[in-house]
Amino acid sequence: MATVVQEAAPQRLTLLRVLGPGHVWALGVGIVLVGEFMGWNFSVAKGGALGSLIACWIIGLLYTCVAMIDSEVTSTVAAAGGQYAQAKHIIGPLMAFNVGLYLVMAYTMLEAGDALIVGDLVKAAAAQAGHADLDTKPFALLAIALLALLNYRGVFMTLTVNFVITAIAFVSIVALFIGTQPWNPGAALFHRDLLVDLPYGWIGVIASFQFGIWYYLGIEGTCQAAEEVRSPARSLPFGTMSGIITLLIAASLTWYVAAGILPWEYLGQAYTPLYDAARLTGSTFLTVFLFVGTLFSAVASANGCINDAARAWFSMGRDRYMPIWFGAVHPRYRTPYRSILFLIPIAASFAFTGLLDQVITFSILSGLLGYTFMPINMWRFRKKWPLGSIKRGYVHPFHPLPAVVLLVLCITTFFATFLGYGPQLIAMMCFYIIASAWFAFHRYKYVRRGDQFTMPWPRPAGY
Repeated sequence: MATVVQEAAPQRLTLLRVLGPGHVWALGVGIVLVGEFMGWNFSVAKGGALGSLIACWIIGLLYTCVAMIDSEVTSTVAAAGGQYAQAKHIIGPLMAFNVGLYLVMAYTMLEAGDALIVGDLVKAAAAQAGHADLDTKPFALLAIALLALLNYRGVFMTLTVNFVITAIAFVSIVALFIGTQPWNPGAALFHRDLLVDLPYGWIGVIASFQFGIWYYLGIEGTCQAAEEVRSPARSLPFGTMSGIITLLIAASLTWYVAAGILPWEYLGQAYTPLYDAARLTGSTFLTVFLFVGTLFSAVASANGCINDAARAWFSMGRDRYMPIWFGAVHPRYRTPYRSILFLIPIAASFAFTGLLDQVITFSILSGLLGYTFMPINMWRFRKKWPLGSIKRGYVHPFHPLPAVVLLVLCITTFFATFLGYGPQLIAMMCFYIIASAWFAFHRYKYVRRGDQFTMPWPRPAGY
C-alpha cells in the first residue's frame, strides 16, 4: 500500500528578534542627535535666541506627546513598519499607504541630508589642510554605501554601532557644556550680553517652530524596530521614553551653550553652531571632540534612517501596497535587503543635488504629516479597543489631552512652515495627493486586505 507523504509548508522567513531597549534608544536618539549639532539654530534667525528656546520647549512638548502615543500603540502593534502598521490595523488601507510613504520619504530625505553634512565636514577638514577645492560628492556616496552595507549585514550590529557612536556624540555635548564652566558666568558664556528681546515679535517665535522640529525629528523611528525587539512591551516604551528624555536634555544644553557664546545674528545662519562654539572656547580638546561628535551624529542619523526607511518600504511590499518583491528577507542575514538596496540610489540622487535646505524641508514636512495622523490614530485605537480589551505594554496618561495638544501643535507648525516654505508645502501636498490617487485607482487591487491584519485582537467595540 503506497503511503502518501505530505510535504510541510515552507517556513516564511521573518526578521530576527535580537534587539533590546539600548538598541531602541540608539535608533531613536541616533537619528535625531544630528539636529543638536546643526539645523536647530535656523530657528534663531526666525525668532531670535529666546524665540528659539521657546520653540525648543514647545516642540519638545509636541514630541513628548508623539513618544507617549507611539509607546502605547507600538508596544501593542508589534510589527515592522511602525506607524504604517498602526494605520493599517486601526484606520484603513489609504491612510496606511500615505503614512508608509511619509515615513519612507522623511527618512530617505534625512539620510540624504546627513550624507551632505558628512561631505561638508570632510571638506571643512580638508580646507584646513590646504585642499579647499575637494569634491564632497564621493564622500557622501561612500557614507551611504558603507552604512547600507552595514544594514544589509544585520540589524544587531547596525544598532550596536549606532549605540556607540550616538553615545560618543551625546557625551561631546555634555563635555562642551562642562567646558564652558556654566557655574562661572563670564568665563565663556555671556548670556546677559548676547540675549536680546524677540527681534521679530511673537510671529517670529511661531515661524521658528519649523526648525525647532530639528531638535527632535526622528524619535518616532523607534517604532520601526517593533518586529525585531525581544520584548516589544518592555523595550519599545523604555527605549522611546528614555530617548525623548535624552533629547530634551541635549536640546537644552545645546541652546544654552550656543546662545551664550555666539551672537544670535551669526548663530541663526551657522552651519555647525556647536563646533563653532567649541572653537571659540580656545580649547583644542573641545574643538576636536566636537568635530568628532558632529561627524558621528551625522553618521548615526544616516545609519538609523537607512534602517527605518527600509523597514517601512519592506512592510508595504510584504502587504502588497508596493510590489511584493520588496517584502523579501535575506535568507542568511534576515534583513529586508531588497528594500535597503532599492533606496540607496534615491538617497544618493537627492544628496547629489547639494540642496540641503530643500532636502531637509521635504523631510520635516513628511514627518509633520505623520505626526498629524497620530492623534486621529490614538482616538480610534482607544475607541475600538478600550483599556482592558487587549494587553498593552504601556498606557500613556491623561488621554485624550496628549492627542489634542499634538494636533494643535501640528497645525501651528504647518502654519509656521507655510510662512517660510509655502511653495514647498503646496508642492509636497500635491505629490501625496497624486500618490494617493495612484494607490486608490491602481495599486489597491493587488492588496490582499485579509492578509494584512496580523494582530490577534478581538473584534473592535461596536463592530
